[in-house]
Amino acid sequence: MGTTFIFLGALIFCAHLFAAFFRRSRVPDVLFLVMIGILLGPSVLGWVTPDKLGNIGSLFASATLVFILIDSGIDMNINNLRKYWVGIVQVTFYSFCLSTAVAAVTAHYVAGLEWRASVLLGSMVAGTGSSIVIPIIKQMRISNQTQTVLTLESAISGVLCIVVALALTEGFKMGTISVIQVVGNVLASFIMAVIIGGVGGVVWSVLLRRVRRLQNSMFLTPAFVFVVYGLTEALGYSGAIAALAFGIVLGNANYLEYSIVRKIYHRRMLRMQSLGDNEKSFFKEIVFILKTFFFVYIGISIPFTDSIALLWGVIIVAAIFVGRFILIFLVGRNNTKTDRLIVSIMIPKGLVSAVLASMPRQINLAAGVEIIPHAERIECMVYSIIFFSIVISSLLVLLSRKRIIDTGYKPEQVEVYDYE
Repeated sequence: MGTTFIFLGALIFCAHLFAAFFRRSRVPDVLFLVMIGILLGPSVLGWVTPDKLGNIGSLFASATLVFILIDSGIDMNINNLRKYWVGIVQVTFYSFCLSTAVAAVTAHYVAGLEWRASVLLGSMVAGTGSSIVIPIIKQMRISNQTQTVLTLESAISGVLCIVVALALTEGFKMGTISVIQVVGNVLASFIMAVIIGGVGGVVWSVLLRRVRRLQNSMFLTPAFVFVVYGLTEALGYSGAIAALAFGIVLGNANYLEYSIVRKIYHRRMLRMQSLGDNEKSFFKEIVFILKTFFFVYIGISIPFTDSIALLWGVIIVAAIFVGRFILIFLVGRNNTKTDRLIVSIMIPKGLVSAVLASMPRQINLAAGVEIIPHAERIECMVYSIIFFSIVISSLLVLLSRKRIIDTGYKPEQVEVYDYE
């Protein structure tokens, strides 16, 4: 037990050192944390395994995602959302479809998976990981517009991955796939999650003034977010999108009150409050600690038992990166080269892909027959894609530092960011 506490304390100290090293050298701290997880995991030392963590691991990962998304939403300017919303949706949709297609074609012709299984694998890895993208971009010298694009893309693409992958697995069970049903599920999951999260944010911003009078009230905001997240998930919608919407409303409460509420009622009927500086700092401290342990958990969860699947994962990741570079070059021609470069390299896979990876194997085990072919290989390939996408994104972030310095890039000088 004493050794465990020593390790946890040392890990937090190391996380701060890695973050400081990232600011100086642009070598992402997440890469070191994932490597620590791999070292501790079953592939090397075997001190910790995902089975030992049980449900605690997935619960912890979900809690980390909630805190990262709400913290990002609080820092997001609603004017940027209004200005760049159409472009964000377009980039997210094009990138998701292209990544799915590239991964599916590569998996079919290179790895030999049948088409349905290949498309299922592609849908699992077509999005970007919010819990990985957001911490990295918050430490980079990039414009607020670029942060908005990457943050919302990671949140929306996660919903697309979940809904499309679940629809495809249902299609395996029933023998047919309904495109209309898939589109309907995506829209319902997104719209209802935004409504629930937005309403929750308004309610809490109104109550916040009174809540602050309570003793030890700092944890009540995270507690309320968990309620909103859990309610949204229980209703079958995206809790991640709800948490992000909650954070956006809470972070822009003053703007919403003066620009919308007063225009409707012509007087101050709702006294909406944003989080104070102390509360924001508290959130960021929690995010930092949870992020540290989450990336170690990701490293522990990555299996290295199938060397062929690892190789195929590398090939698929390379194909996805090539497709991403081409896409951003085509749709982002009106933006700076530095912005296009950053958006192009920020496609690491994360929590959503890791959760979906084991789904085919679990479905086969529950049914007692092979409903989804190549389930074990799909799982290994997805984990391989997660690992190598993180590694390659991290290395490209490091290499991009030279271009940012050479061009004298200053985020505040960027006024146009229109991916349309």
